[in-house]
Amino acid sequence: MTERIGVIGAGAWGTALAMLLANKGQDVTLWMYEKDLAEEMARTRENRVYLPGFTLPPSVAVTSSLESAVKGKSLLLSVVPSHTVRTVTKQYATFLPKNAVIVSASKGIEIDTLMPLSEIFKDVLPREFHNRLCFLSGPSFAKEVAQKMPTAITLACYDPAIGKRAQEVLSNSYFRVYTNQDVIGVELAGSLKNVVAIAAGALEGMGFGYNTTAALLTRGLAEMARLGVAMGGKLTTFSGLAGMGDLVLTCT
Repeated sequence: MTERIGVIGAGAWGTALAMLLANKGQDVTLWMYEKDLAEEMARTRENRVYLPGFTLPPSVAVTSSLESAVKGKSLLLSVVPSHTVRTVTKQYATFLPKNAVIVSASKGIEIDTLMPLSEIFKDVLPREFHNRLCFLSGPSFAKEVAQKMPTAITLACYDPAIGKRAQEVLSNSYFRVYTNQDVIGVELAGSLKNVVAIAAGALEGMGFGYNTTAALLTRGLAEMARLGVAMGGKLTTFSGLAGMGDLVLTCT
């Protein structure tokens, strides 16, 4: 079934996901903040700034208008930087159709409030959208997805039926989506692994080898899991794609 999909955010990841969905035959509108770059991408069919070397499918419409990207869409993919999620969501909230499913593909924790993104969406959006939220996370470099390399990823959801629908929309022969109802665990895993990744870079810069990096990843994962469980997440989430998978990808 063809869906009308709005992808909010035309960085590397948003562009790769828009391409993936369009190649499945979906009707995709890709929103880019910078008006001049949106006009250029619409004309050249290439995101030369964030994902150069790939041609956008003809069915991807590029716009700098949030209203055009959101109005009438059955599924919305939010792929903006985590520190802009609150602002951008407020701006498009009034355009959301009442039955829209919202999939967040951003990772992070709000600096001022320390809220995970799920809490930001609930803070901004009307209550009827809260159960229609999903969160995409896991080991997924945008360029490799654009190159159609096999990728497995996690989709966290509150409502299994909504999760299944989003899973079917996103999945294809090279992009496998697993559902998980541990929203907070998936969110924290995707955020906390970046702290360990910075440490992994520091170790490499200091000249340490694989022994030291392996110790960091293993003990770093244990620390991530302890914090995640303390905040209501499930231990098994941290041994899966959203935890260990994304940690290994980012750190190596």
